[in-house]
Amino acid sequence: MKIGIVGCAGRMGRNLVRAVLAAEGVALAGGTETAGNPAIDEDVAVLVGESACGLTVGNDPAALFDAGDVVIDFTVPAAVIGHASLAARHGCALVVGTTGLASEQQEALAAAGEVVPVVQAANMSVGVNLLLGLTRQVAAILGDDYDIEIVEMHHRHKVDAPSGTALALGHAAAAGRGIALDAVSQRVRDGHVGSRRRGEIGFATLRGGDVVGDHTVVFAGDGERIEIGHRASSREVFARGAVRAAQWTAGRPPGLYSMRNVLGLE
Repeated sequence: MKIGIVGCAGRMGRNLVRAVLAAEGVALAGGTETAGNPAIDEDVAVLVGESACGLTVGNDPAALFDAGDVVIDFTVPAAVIGHASLAARHGCALVVGTTGLASEQQEALAAAGEVVPVVQAANMSVGVNLLLGLTRQVAAILGDDYDIEIVEMHHRHKVDAPSGTALALGHAAAAGRGIALDAVSQRVRDGHVGSRRRGEIGFATLRGGDVVGDHTVVFAGDGERIEIGHRASSREVFARGAVRAAQWTAGRPPGLYSMRNVLGLE
């Protein structure tokens, strides 16, 4: 299986390149960056401190989708529609870890999923996906006698808030209660906001330093508090999960899948 990486010179892109080079049974199809990036024309493996592999960083995503069996995308929401279209056109599977997508970008992934396998997840970590399952289960058991707050912290450079993983946890908690997150979500509290609404699912967003990703789900009841969480100390966990998802697409029929499918959780 040949795996390509769009945005290969970014923080996450470099980890993805390393993960592909280290994985068994796969080969690197190449990597791309946007025009003008100083990494253009550099050997993709040398870019991450490995021995030269003979593939240079390009700026033509179409060529990468044509060369690869699957492409991994952890870039920006604005690029998702174009990448989804290229995946469908070239018959290339797509793994997407980009968060903060608008409805039209999500629709583009769904459309591509009618032609090729597409795996999309707010977080590719195995541990986080187990946390999602636990959150849904605990929310279902405790009901709205317990207030739910989701706290997340990321590095100072993260541009979307709350994080995609925090929102996924919110959706999991809401699903456990049999309700839609949009009906009970509270993302901002400032000033005299009054008492907390029963059944509300709150979000708190922290940014600073080089934090890779911390997520905690708090179930606060009268007389006790339950907290379950996950802390990522390296982006390698996300990269390994993404490569695992890429390998999983081999031989799969078209569809829009999640990491829960990849891990056999549903």
